[in-house]
Amino acid sequence: MARSLDLDELVEHWTLLDDERELIAGKRGPTRLGFALLLKFYTQVGRFPRGRGELPGQAVEFVARQVSVEPAALGLYEWTGRTIEYHRAQIRSHLGFRECSVADAEQLTQWLAATVCEAERRPELVRGELLGRCRAERIEPPATGRVDRIVRSALHQGEQALTTRLAARLPVDVAAWLRALVAVEVPDDNAGEESVLALIKSVPGNVSMESMLTEIRKLRATRAIGLPGDLFTDVAPRVLAGWRARAMVESPSHLRDHPDALLLALLAALLHTRLREITDTLVELLTSTVHRIGARADRKVTEELVNAFKRVTGKENLLFAIAEAALERPDDAVRKVVYPAVSGGEQTLRELVHEFKTKGPVYRRTVQTTLKASYSNHYRRGLIELLDVLEFRSNNATHRPVLDALDLIRRHADARITYYPAGESVPSHKGVLGDWTTLVYKDAGKAGRRVVRSVYEVCTFQALREQLRCKEIWVVGADKWRNPDQDLPHDFEAHRDAHYAALRKPLDPTAFIDQLREEMRAELTALDTGLPKLAWLEIADRGKNGAIKLTDLDAAPEPRNLRRLKNEVRTRWGTVPLIDMLKEAVLRTGCLAGVTGTAGRGDLAPEVLAERLLLTIYAYGTNTGIRAIAGNAVLGHSEDDIRYVRRRYLTAEVARTIATEIANATFAARAQTVWGAGSSAVASDSTHFGAFDQNIFTEWHSRYGGRGVLIYWHVERKSMAIHSQLISCTASEVAAMVEGAMRHGTTMEVEGNYVDSHGQSEVGFGITRLLGFDLLPRIKRINKVRLYRPAAGEPEMYPRLAPALSRPIRWDIIAEQYDQMIKYATAIRAGTASTEAILRRFTRANAIHPTYQAMIEVGRAQRTIFVARYLRNRDLQREINEGLNVVESWNRANSVIFFGKGGDIATNRRDEQELSVLCLRVLQAALVYVNTLMVQDILADDEWSAQLTDADRRGLTPLFWTHVAPYGEVKLDMSSRLALGNSQR
Repeated sequence: MARSLDLDELVEHWTLLDDERELIAGKRGPTRLGFALLLKFYTQVGRFPRGRGELPGQAVEFVARQVSVEPAALGLYEWTGRTIEYHRAQIRSHLGFRECSVADAEQLTQWLAATVCEAERRPELVRGELLGRCRAERIEPPATGRVDRIVRSALHQGEQALTTRLAARLPVDVAAWLRALVAVEVPDDNAGEESVLALIKSVPGNVSMESMLTEIRKLRATRAIGLPGDLFTDVAPRVLAGWRARAMVESPSHLRDHPDALLLALLAALLHTRLREITDTLVELLTSTVHRIGARADRKVTEELVNAFKRVTGKENLLFAIAEAALERPDDAVRKVVYPAVSGGEQTLRELVHEFKTKGPVYRRTVQTTLKASYSNHYRRGLIELLDVLEFRSNNATHRPVLDALDLIRRHADARITYYPAGESVPSHKGVLGDWTTLVYKDAGKAGRRVVRSVYEVCTFQALREQLRCKEIWVVGADKWRNPDQDLPHDFEAHRDAHYAALRKPLDPTAFIDQLREEMRAELTALDTGLPKLAWLEIADRGKNGAIKLTDLDAAPEPRNLRRLKNEVRTRWGTVPLIDMLKEAVLRTGCLAGVTGTAGRGDLAPEVLAERLLLTIYAYGTNTGIRAIAGNAVLGHSEDDIRYVRRRYLTAEVARTIATEIANATFAARAQTVWGAGSSAVASDSTHFGAFDQNIFTEWHSRYGGRGVLIYWHVERKSMAIHSQLISCTASEVAAMVEGAMRHGTTMEVEGNYVDSHGQSEVGFGITRLLGFDLLPRIKRINKVRLYRPAAGEPEMYPRLAPALSRPIRWDIIAEQYDQMIKYATAIRAGTASTEAILRRFTRANAIHPTYQAMIEVGRAQRTIFVARYLRNRDLQREINEGLNVVESWNRANSVIFFGKGGDIATNRRDEQELSVLCLRVLQAALVYVNTLMVQDILADDEWSAQLTDADRRGLTPLFWTHVAPYGEVKLDMSSRLALGNSQR
């Protein structure tokens, strides 16, 4: 279907040049117009149009005016026969192109196999490279079928060459081990019998000793194969990930059917990636287990003391009364003087002492003692065994004592001792200081001070956990917990100018600081000057209540016609099944065109594959499951058929691509007269989903009061989600916010991000400033926010803001660490590591990190700029509030669509959980897309368009579902379509 063109595109691509006018000089009527259109289309696309439908109407009219022929004359041009063949030959000769010969096709196939297909396995991208090569070589691209054959052949040859090269690198014994994993006697995955391969493929369980020991066994089994560490150094990460996914879904019997080189490559890729994944899992189990030991000890002691605990109120008054009575009668007995002075007498004093003991040092020591017992009696075995399989390192000598302590623990792991030997050197580190000192070190009489081994081990594991979480200590062979230096771009020094330019930041730190400082001055001056006129804002010294007092926004006018508009949608189209919404979006956007099998090929007919993909997406997106859909649907697709498509075709990457293409199609289809100009801001927020507890990703969430996971959404102003993430309940929402804004993959340019209080921090303000988009939070306790001064030595500046002002920004720290901050920002922009991995270093546990301190200072300056602007700009306050309301509405729609199993994710597999979330996003994106077209159809009627008020247009959203039926029998008919005014594909 030809797309619409604007005037600039018409002038640039469809204007006839002088030499082209000479070429058409001898032609007349329809022949003249048809030849001119063929010529301009070929010049632009590099091939001839396959029919009249590929020629945009505006282009036909534009060219027709230039050749002085009526546009309707094109209908008389013959698209087959000798005339058009002569025209094509004439155009090829003029432009220097030739038809693709057999020799050309072979050379193109070899070129693709050698230079493209070893690094790129997606057919649509290989096709693009092929067409680009044809254009560069002045070869007319062959027909579609022949292009497909060239692409398939190149992909096959590229994979064959790469796998053969990899197989040759494997030692003979390693290759034998790999073949043994899928030997004939090895049961298939669904046989119910465990094999080494099945163990390696299995997902981790919940945080427990059993899970830890299983993962250790899994790691040892994987390492026992002896895979060379540098085997995949020249293999593209995407290719490696594709092989890993392929090996995960294929059973041993299927793997045995592959050529030997491909079999070895698939299994080696699986083991290589699983080694890193299992190592990451073990680190996460370590940190979670150490946390659990402390949390359970704390809870156990609290439960034991809670019945006896009574909070004593008015302790200051009690102290005053006791002191006054004692001073008046210092020589009398305590029972006669002190007890009568206290309300409640002796009992109150006993409760006061008990409260001190249960909340003070005695309580803390009781918790520590209980923690030590829990560790020694249950968890020690697993944690000690972890030290045998994980290798910890640090790039900072400050943390060397913790690593030395781990070596000490390993050496004496099997010894039956209470204290470390007298001559042993016991490293001292932060973990053994403070409250723990009295338990770690004991006076052993003549033997002097001794170190209690069990307590020392507990303290060391706690210190290890804290340093792992901020990546000051890292793990060899891990991915998420790898050497933090590997997270940074390796080419930063060589391409410094390009990296600075990509972030739009000056090379000179002074220029960056001057700009930031001037923005602070401008915003603080504007707030100070305008404060007397801001009726909604007061800044005064209020002590503990904070200096800032901001009144709530007035209620916006109620939209009056939106309910009628939604009723009109239901009247015109009736109740539309959700599966039909999905089908319509897929057919109109063509988002399934690029879906191929995990194995890189598929043997299903396109129409059959499309139906089964739709059913799979619907089953996951509604959380009803494949079995319910297969049993309920009137389609003829069995449960096994749908599961096969899920396993071989529908990956998380495929679902993400489908959601992205629907979002892009929605942006392209929007009428500006209805929805207004496109927005460059998104709102982000998380929503809690209950999930099975038998995996390490599911965690307790204190705010929601249940176990589960979080889905973090990025939704733009007109209710289209551009990104979604599955994160744990304790993951950084600041990192999730940055990740979505930077790597959403849609055509939208994100320049601002609305967040609630959870999504903002000083580090968040700092990193978003460096990355070049605005953090726009709704700050919950804005009354206590402090504004920082742009410079020292200016105490008289901004007198009206004085109660809310704090110290000056420390610009010297920013100048010193500017280059390093840009390096971290570049790592996020370039994707050399996840945002969470980068920001993990910038936590309070690592407050002494100089780059963290500089990032905090940048964040304080940027937050001051934002808060000053926010306080004086009522429209900005309303804009942020409305943006966050949009994402809240999106979260409400989740419960309507994701209705199966009570809305809980009923699987303990991380990949299945992620796919459920992505399919939910696809369904909601399809709903918004179709609703957008429906609303535009209605508002195309003048009578409806004239009825909408400004309040109606402000509240107009395509996210509504009063006309949608998400439940009931699933009837998928690909031939029936919704009657929409927009052209169908």
